[in-house]
Amino acid sequence: MKMARVAYEGRIYQAFDTEEGIKFANGQIVSEQDVVWLPPVEVKTCFALGLNYFDHASELDFQAPKEPLVFLKGPNTFIGHRGFTKRPEDVTNMHYECELAVVIGRQAKEVSEADAYDYILGYTIANDYAFRDYLENYYRPNLRVKNRDDSTPIGPWLVSAEDIEDPMNLPLRTYVNGEKVQEGSTKDMIFSIPKLIEYLSSFMTLNPGDMILTGTPKGTVDTKAGDEVITEIEGIGRLKNTVY
Repeated sequence: MKMARVAYEGRIYQAFDTEEGIKFANGQIVSEQDVVWLPPVEVKTCFALGLNYFDHASELDFQAPKEPLVFLKGPNTFIGHRGFTKRPEDVTNMHYECELAVVIGRQAKEVSEADAYDYILGYTIANDYAFRDYLENYYRPNLRVKNRDDSTPIGPWLVSAEDIEDPMNLPLRTYVNGEKVQEGSTKDMIFSIPKLIEYLSSFMTLNPGDMILTGTPKGTVDTKAGDEVITEIEGIGRLKNTVY
């Protein structure tokens, strides 16, 4: 099942994907152009992975990590499908990062890798923009790199975990102004989704609504004001964002 959160005529609705359009729980159907897309989940704690693909680490001339490089993101960063993200005037390198986002569905503490999938509610797409000018060093991203307002579009849909047969084998792609600029697969992650859940839950409790951004493959390039960026993950959808 594909679910979304949207605003329409001053109210917030849970919405579903149908062939006719966006369907609300009350049966009303509207066009996707008529709604304001919100993040498909109200994110609690967000854990983001740095350098979780070998090719991306190599692309940035960094050594692949031996342990997950995790940092936190604030709720101010998240916006929905068709949203707008500002490019700061002093930035010379602002690049997209197409990422599979994992949403936790129930409380998880000391979960084994073998049982990790049982704690997942579903998956969505994140475009976790990075403002490289502000980077302090590879293992400690500066707050300004990853926590600027409206810098992380997510959505459009939250896809139920049972509808994704193998989340560790999903093609990812990014398009800037219609040109494909990034392509990879979740199979190339350094630390798999189950390993990440095992790692995080080994020292802290994960709760429903927590989200894990699992990193991005190589192929990141600078974006400019006016660029339309579409991040795509097979089986989940296409997330549109505009830089201004």
